[in-house]
Amino acid sequence: MSARLPSWAWVTGLTTGAIAVVAVLGVQADQGTKPVAATTPPKATATADPKPSAAPSKKPTAPAVPADSGTGRRIVYSLGQKRVWLVDASDAARGSFPVWPGTVSPDPGSYAIGTRNEATTGSDGVPVEHIMYFAQKSGVFVAFSNAVDGSSPPPADPDTRTGGIRVAKQAGKALWTFGTAGTTVYVVE
Repeated sequence: MSARLPSWAWVTGLTTGAIAVVAVLGVQADQGTKPVAATTPPKATATADPKPSAAPSKKPTAPAVPADSGTGRRIVYSLGQKRVWLVDASDAARGSFPVWPGTVSPDPGSYAIGTRNEATTGSDGVPVEHIMYFAQKSGVFVAFSNAVDGSSPPPADPDTRTGGIRVAKQAGKALWTFGTAGTTVYVVE
């Protein structure tokens, strides 16, 4: 014969169990863990909206690498587009970004990264980093760099002769990594 428990014992047992569950969940929440609840994925439903859904947005693409800009692994700098491309050995663009040129631009042609300097102060007084010199024109050195604070330079004063070609901070890091000493820089119109 089995003994029957009084109803108050069942209520006490359920209450004790509920308190234990709440205590465990409280400890998990305090430790940063979260309980996982079983869920079912939402079901697709038909919509009465007569408008077609918007096409997925595409990431804007950079202009193609200019024609007649050399071959092989190189940096291509377009004076007219104010843009730089990082081109790998298979002639595929691995990165492209806009630039803010100084007042002195190199002539079109092929150059090579020479001296690299991690940080200095630009001729405009702005602290710059990732400086890579590749040309000289009329006594002014021409180099890629980015401002340490990530700012873009104000329009160049036409009366001040500067050869710094500034890029955004992330672009400066990419250019610095790609443009080792001796890397070809091909300048086009």
